[in-house]
Amino acid sequence: MTIPDIAVWIATIIIFSGLLQSFVYFMQIFGAAYVLMTIPPVGRSNLLWRRYSEVFPPISIIVPAYNESAGIVETVRSLVALQYPTFEIIVVNDGSRDATLDKLVDAFEMELLDRPYESAIVHEEVRGIYGSKISPKLTVVDKVNGGKADALNAGINVCRTPVLCAVDGDSILEPDALMRVAHPFIEDPVRTVAVGGTVRIANGSRIRDGRVIGVRLPRSILALFQVVEYLRAFLMARLAWSGINALMLISGAFGVFRRKELVAVGGFAVGSVGEDLDMIVKLHKYMIEQGREYKIAFVPEPVCWTEVPEDLNVLSRQRTRWQRGALEVFFRYRSMLFNPRYGRIGFLGFGNILIVDVMGPVLEVLGYVLMPLLWGLGLLDIDYLVAFTALVFVFGVFVSVASLVLEELELRRFKSPRDLIILLCIAIIENFGYRQLNNFWRVRGWWQYLRSNQEWGEMHRKGLASH
Repeated sequence: MTIPDIAVWIATIIIFSGLLQSFVYFMQIFGAAYVLMTIPPVGRSNLLWRRYSEVFPPISIIVPAYNESAGIVETVRSLVALQYPTFEIIVVNDGSRDATLDKLVDAFEMELLDRPYESAIVHEEVRGIYGSKISPKLTVVDKVNGGKADALNAGINVCRTPVLCAVDGDSILEPDALMRVAHPFIEDPVRTVAVGGTVRIANGSRIRDGRVIGVRLPRSILALFQVVEYLRAFLMARLAWSGINALMLISGAFGVFRRKELVAVGGFAVGSVGEDLDMIVKLHKYMIEQGREYKIAFVPEPVCWTEVPEDLNVLSRQRTRWQRGALEVFFRYRSMLFNPRYGRIGFLGFGNILIVDVMGPVLEVLGYVLMPLLWGLGLLDIDYLVAFTALVFVFGVFVSVASLVLEELELRRFKSPRDLIILLCIAIIENFGYRQLNNFWRVRGWWQYLRSNQEWGEMHRKGLASH
């Protein structure tokens, strides 16, 4: 085989991979649109309260917190004010080195309690459990540092309810979010084991007393790019996969689970940087092997607001870590890939992870480097280069804009036409530089995975109160 033949084969593989990814994205768009058209939305919060207030399951909200002093008080205030009949809040201070615990003690007048708890899941030592004098719903667990998954496991042991909600320490739930996200546990209480809600970006919005009182776009272009990314991830991908009960990820920032199944699978995977993805895959595996009918769902209406990085270095570490986490989970459960025993999860769910997360970034970055190089050396016809360029940019723009359209159809959080125009421009611009940068970060995640690098990386935040 000659060098030109090899060049053509390389180009063909890269373009075919891109077409395969684009096909997956197209199917997600149409799947999400179909779900929005056929499944009635969760009703208004006052209607939910009147209909279901007596049957909503009691919920424990678990908030793992490590060095979250900048925003933890605002997060807890938002949780205390939630509209939900019966719930408790358990903040797990995971050995923070900053003033996270002190701020909670001061703001909510915490005092040490003698509260017994179950030891169903192993975790690092608990140093003390605090109760609030001014908010009976609030409990703070102070423990030795063990990582986010370990903190969640401690919260699972301490909680006393059949259902629990995991929320990040830098997040704010809308007042009716818990009612909306718990709705599937009422509609289908036997089969529902986990439900995820939408995560939106709080940067730029007006926040007061733990509530988003004015939705505004971020001023940082880096945060604006992430607004479009989050719309694409939640209102396109997760809605579509949920529609066929093949959802593989519920965000660690906002997810609701039945406690019994979490204990049965041994809790969250300690030491994993992809503990949220790991948990959902583990639940799929467990329920299928038990031969039980089940549902893991995504509900778009409940919204959790979170702060995203506006610093390029912090964002790069986050995306590298996410990629590493996806690879860890994929190879940990690789026996499920295309395994008939696991049905749609083995073929569709794991097939999607293989195409988009495992192969996607490597082949796309190879395309960025090799296609122009081969053309410049005269080894590749211009038609291949044009085809690859069109694939990367035209399909990318289409997917981003389609996600924005879905947002307008479903949530309509952006009321200003000016905001929608800005987001439309960002949805186009992100494909010319930002998307490519993201893929380079993901390839770095591949490199770290191959080197068994377990570095988490510090996440420096301004805090939600500052927005």
